[in-house]
Amino acid sequence: MPLTQDAEITITERLRRDPDFAKALLDEAATLFLNGEPRTARLILRDLIDAVVGFETLAAKTGRPRSSLERMLSAAGNPSMDSLATIFDVVRRKLGVDLAARTVKAA
Repeated sequence: MPLTQDAEITITERLRRDPDFAKALLDEAATLFLNGEPRTARLILRDLIDAVVGFETLAAKTGRPRSSLERMLSAAGNPSMDSLATIFDVVRRKLGVDLAARTVKAA
């Protein structure tokens, strides 16, 4: 019997039981998008949706087909900004958080 479980299972379980972890990952996904790392951001967002929203619920709330949403948030996905804004809105509402951008001084 293996002593460890799949990392994806571990992350999903933690997201479901730890709202602060889920909020931190949402913040990380938004930061990655804004800093030019959309592939990683999409994968984090996908994990969040799997764990805390569900693609069926997301489809119902966005009016988009589940399969389309899953493709958008795949490693090769290419969602529009409107789709991303809608997806972020559903996740942030589910977690009860607001997202805000702030400026930082360049190093």
